[in-house]
Amino acid sequence: MLSFMSDEPHEPKPSGLPRRRLLQGLGAAGLGAGLSSCGGGGAGGTAPSVHTGKRLRWRLASSFPSSLDAMFGAAEILCEEVGKMSGGRFEIRPSQAGEIVPGTEVLDAVQKGAVQLGQTCGYYYTGKSAALALETCVPFGLTARQQTAWLQDGGGNELLAPILGDFNVISLPAGNTGTQMGGWFRNEVTDLNSLKGLKMRIPGLGGKVMSELGVATQLLAGGEIYQALERGAIDATEWVGPYDDMKLGFHEVAKHYHYPGWWEPGPHLAFYINQPEWEGLPEEYRAMLRSAARRAAELMQTRYDARNPGAMAEIRTKGVNVTPFAEDLMRGARDASEQLLTDMGSGDGQYGKIIDAWRKFRKDSFGWFGTAELSYARYAFGQ
Repeated sequence: MLSFMSDEPHEPKPSGLPRRRLLQGLGAAGLGAGLSSCGGGGAGGTAPSVHTGKRLRWRLASSFPSSLDAMFGAAEILCEEVGKMSGGRFEIRPSQAGEIVPGTEVLDAVQKGAVQLGQTCGYYYTGKSAALALETCVPFGLTARQQTAWLQDGGGNELLAPILGDFNVISLPAGNTGTQMGGWFRNEVTDLNSLKGLKMRIPGLGGKVMSELGVATQLLAGGEIYQALERGAIDATEWVGPYDDMKLGFHEVAKHYHYPGWWEPGPHLAFYINQPEWEGLPEEYRAMLRSAARRAAELMQTRYDARNPGAMAEIRTKGVNVTPFAEDLMRGARDASEQLLTDMGSGDGQYGKIIDAWRKFRKDSFGWFGTAELSYARYAFGQ
């Protein structure tokens, strides 16, 4: 879950971060889970403020707590890169979830101009448009590389731009976690039937699929999950992956760690920018934002790729049973997921057009990745 992505401007928080302080930060996220420039806002005011030498100041609202340094760190990187490239003329101050608005209200804040910039995920807002899920990821969808390819070179961004435009925003990449883990379980999940009756903290489309498979799903803020598992109020939870999961101490209260997180195979985060504010920027500032977003997205992915292996190795020393989901569970979940993707945009012609294009891209991409990539991975990763 994204409640939730080197050459780092910040040192990572140590894995021994006091849990009380960490959980307080996550609780503020509410997920799990405008301010005008000095020279005047909008198209008429931002550009002159640059040419007269005045500073341009923006606020960024994130959907993530600062304790998730790989995710929130991407927002910090974007702000620092823009500051450096502009010689300090273009300042952006990042705020964690709950500091300005709750994490699930970032799109609304950017749309209304309460903030100029947000870091969030499109699939938080499927209640506004089902197609926004395809900007982030869907169950049994694309991996991180494939999602990036679809958005940036496979027509995804062009298909989604009109929908985002309806909400007064444009989108830039903000990073990816890579394929997530399947979560922590108090008892081992051995097959599809063993899911029935479980109480699991899992949001979003993954939660809807799990409900179809007989799971009683719940949505809990990040700061509430450990205690719920410890008390037995829930039997299982998903989060992100080893690097983030270790910080929350789930290994202390649940000893079965299953994979993969088929509901989030490659979740793409986004920087949403208020469209009038974007249009009012001089082109040099737009170029800075594009460049900084690419840098932030790259570093988020590499940060997880570099740190997850060590965290997983440490988890294995804690008496945790790390095992894959059973084949029949994966088949059942995939069938339910495909039906969900078909049903969720029923009657929405725009969604239908996008999901058809996405499914064609997925088929072609899986065909290619299932050739050289899969053959190599099967041989090399098993050594």
